[in-house]
Amino acid sequence: MSRSPRDIYEDYLGRRKGILRALTQDIDKLWQLCDPQKENLCLYGFPDGTWAVDLPAEEVPPEAPEPALGVNFARDGMERAAWVSLVAVHSDSWLLALAFYKGARLNRDEREELFSLINKLPTCYEVVSGRVKQTGGPTTNVGGLKRPGGPGGPSRPPPARVPRQSDEDAEDGAGGSADWEDGEGDPCPSCGRLYRTEEFWIACDFCDTWYCGRCAKMTEKKASQMKQWRCNQCIGVQ
Repeated sequence: MSRSPRDIYEDYLGRRKGILRALTQDIDKLWQLCDPQKENLCLYGFPDGTWAVDLPAEEVPPEAPEPALGVNFARDGMERAAWVSLVAVHSDSWLLALAFYKGARLNRDEREELFSLINKLPTCYEVVSGRVKQTGGPTTNVGGLKRPGGPGGPSRPPPARVPRQSDEDAEDGAGGSADWEDGEGDPCPSCGRLYRTEEFWIACDFCDTWYCGRCAKMTEKKASQMKQWRCNQCIGVQ
């Protein structure tokens, strides 16, 4: 079955979302599931944004690239922050390997498009290690997200949350105590800043990717006057 760069990217996005959820929002659950006394386990992210810790595929070789084997063994004797960062690095490698496995039949231009789409996002390691920092202050104080569609148009929940870290947490690395603020979400794919509830963000009506208002060059007032908004990536693949 032939897949376009956009199809593969959507698969990558969902799996990445699942991995990030496991390593941030659900880190306590992940830590418990990765008992070093269990068999070799892998951390899987799925296209629908969910995740699971499970045994690897039995067939040799597997149908597709598999995540790093034995993440629970690596946990033994490691500080949680170091372990989370290690799992994030291996997860990034798996996500890239799987994406380009699915894109093996793409031509040169399509492979370049796929990499460009993926490379605009921070890696899982950059997110959990605190290397992705917010740049600047709030752009528009709207108290939440708004999707274009005119006054009273459709609205939707904010993106999946990731932890915001204090300066002390950032110095210590990932895996520390997460201070959650309702509505904080995935990084903007253009600048890497993390969503904050006091900022205006907008979602592309074609790929459903969220951007901060500054990168989208959009305000709440302008968005309320539009029926649809298309990001630059989707404009380029018309």
